[in-house]
This record gives sequence, C-alpha cells and structure tokens, in this order.
Amino acid sequence: MSKKDIKVPNIGEFKDVEVIEVLIKKGQKIKKNDPLITIESDKSSVEIPSSDNGTIISLNVKIGDKVSEGDKIIEIESEKEIKETSAQEFLKNQLQKEIKKNDVKKSNESRNIIVEDFSAKASASPKVRKFARELGVDINKVPGSERQGRVTESDVKLFVATKSDKSFKYQNKTEQKIEQEYSHSDFGEVDIKDIPRVKKLSSKYLMNSWTKIPHVTNHDEADITELEEFRTSLTDIYTGEKKKITPLAFIVKALTTSLKKFPNFNTSIDEIENGKMTVKRYYHVGIAVDTPHGLMVPKLRNAENKNISLISAELKKISQQCRDLKIDKKELFGGSMTITSLGGIGGSFFTPIINYPEVAILGVGRAEKKQVFMDGKFVTRTMLPLSLSYDHRIIDGAEAARFNNDLKENLGKNFAYKLAV
Repeated sequence: MSKKDIKVPNIGEFKDVEVIEVLIKKGQKIKKNDPLITIESDKSSVEIPSSDNGTIISLNVKIGDKVSEGDKIIEIESEKEIKETSAQEFLKNQLQKEIKKNDVKKSNESRNIIVEDFSAKASASPKVRKFARELGVDINKVPGSERQGRVTESDVKLFVATKSDKSFKYQNKTEQKIEQEYSHSDFGEVDIKDIPRVKKLSSKYLMNSWTKIPHVTNHDEADITELEEFRTSLTDIYTGEKKKITPLAFIVKALTTSLKKFPNFNTSIDEIENGKMTVKRYYHVGIAVDTPHGLMVPKLRNAENKNISLISAELKKISQQCRDLKIDKKELFGGSMTITSLGGIGGSFFTPIINYPEVAILGVGRAEKKQVFMDGKFVTRTMLPLSLSYDHRIIDGAEAARFNNDLKENLGKNFAYKLAV
C-alpha cells in the first residue's frame, strides 16, 4: 500500500468554488469514482469523484471551504495492488455463466443493460442526489424513469410516496416496543380511560391523510373590516332585532364562490383509477365541529344556492346534531372542501390537516384589529388569519396563492353586501 493525495481535478475556469457537501469521512473505504464532495458555483453544482481506491487517512476540506483545481481533498492509503472484486463484477460473472449455460443469444447491448441494473451507483445529477439526501432517501434504491435508469426528482418523490405507508407502520412498531419497555405507572399515579369512539374513528382518516397527502400550507390575512361592520349591523326586518350571524357563514359563502372559480380545489384523487381525479360539480362545504366526543366534520350541502341567513341557520343545526350524536353518518362524507375555525377559541395561523379524500382545507384564526398601511398612512383594520393547506399533487403554490387572493376579495368590502343576498 502507498499513500496518495486526491485533489480537485480540472473544473474549468472556476476558482474558489464553495464546498456545499462532504460525502465521506476519515477511515472510510472508497472506490474509484465514488463521490467525495459537492461544489457549487453560481451556475451549477458538481460532485467531485475519487480518482483511486483506498482508505481515507485525512480529510482536508469542510463545508463552506473554497476550492480550486489542484487543492487537496483527502489523503488515502491506495489499494491499487489489490485486485477489486465488486458486487457488480460478481453478478456480472454469474450472469455470463448463466447465459452460456442456457445458450441464450442476446446482443452485447442487452447484456450491458442487465448488468447495469445491479449497479450499486445510481445515475443522477448532483441536484437530484442532494434532494434525495435531504429527504433521507437512499438514491441507489430509487428506480429511474429516464434513459438507462437515470433518476429524476419526480422519481424520488414517487419513491417517498409509495414507501410512506410502510415506513409509518415500522415507526408504529418501534413506538409500541418503547411503550412496552416501561409502564406509565412506573413513574407515578395514572388513570386509564377509553379513547372516545369518535376520536378512534377519525384517527385512521387523519393518519391516512397525513401519510398519503403531501401537505403545503399557504398563510395569508383577509381584511374583513367592512364585512364585520355589515354583519354586526344586520337586523330582522320584521322584529327589528339584531341578527346573530357568525362570520363563519360569510366565509362559507365566500369559499363557495372561490371554489367555482378554481375547480381544482373541488376535486378528489381516485387512486383506484390509476391516478385519475374526480371533479365535483356540487358544493358541499365541510365544517369542523368541536364536540365533547371529538372532532366531527358534517357537510353543509349545496352552499352555493343558500343565502347567508340560511347558511347560518344550517350551521347551528348540524353543529348541534354532532354534539348530540344525532348526525347521519352519510353527512360526514362527500364534501368539496372543509373549513376549520379556531376563531371562537383563539390563535392565528396553524397547519390544518386535509380531510381525505378532499384536496384542500381552510383554517381560520381569530380576527383582530391591526394597524395597516393604506393610501399613504396607517389605519386600523380588522384582519382575519387564513391558513390554506392543499394537496401538492393537484394544486401548486401559485394556484394556492391565487385562490387565497380571490377568497380575500370575496371577504372584502366590495363583496360583503352581495354575499348577504
């Protein structure tokens, strides 16, 4: 064996390029072409491979260092004298023996493809490798969809999605083992109670949603100053008494209007039909109701055909039915999109979990008065926090932002009076 320095090769005219990843450590055995570090310039990121086999004696760079051609990366004990017999070579030899034994006639190109399937090194760009590492994915296990099995970012996302259920089951088993190792009563006095039936039923749907849907949440605020002034001024035309209509009724009507304009939010992914999605032509808004038994989500049917007064009355009716456990089970299914409001309790922004199989959910916080800069001066306005979680497989960030903007307009001063009609 002999010592050898592995240096930065010719990387073109670039100098003082930043090291963004160190992929090896001292004492590690490496092979020729194994990636050592990733460097990033203004234009691209590149992995620097090893030029030899050996064991790393010293590591001469760290993340954040600037390197140029000829700079020392590592020092190794070279193993050139030792003939390398890799797993790929072994498999290649075994395949060739099988081919000869069975007298299978295939072209050299076909044989190469078979051997490459067993390669321990996936073909992917540094950007895709970095993306996989950030997700904790071994890129060598990801099937590539491009030519010669090259792995793309979409392949990594698909791999994560298909493995999420299995990994979650594994995590559940691990947690169960930890709980079995110690009893809670070993640490003090405890009470054992049954989990409410409603919570048991809803937990599997929440878990299914969280593991299957790639959630993203868009946070924004709606100016509802004029809407609140209008809402609190409403009176019964017959008795002259003030009408008690909650802001939620206005939000339901505003949301329905936005759903008409953005039909992707009124869909469901039908996984049984191989990735097809169902576009709903009805507008049944789910309302998350906090009950002593747990969270329930009844549907306010055909909200687009109802005025604010009727929506308000139905909200009270279905909420009470949930609290009394008199709601029909069917009324908990078949929704367009759900609203979950914490306004009556408190809080501002949060990350609501999508009510599967819907693709979006609107979280509403407590409205509060704020100083807002308008027309060259600060004025007091009533602002409503909005947290829109959406399924990134169907809805992208730009569309979510446009949806929130439209919803804000529907809750604003130019629309409040129309909603009451």
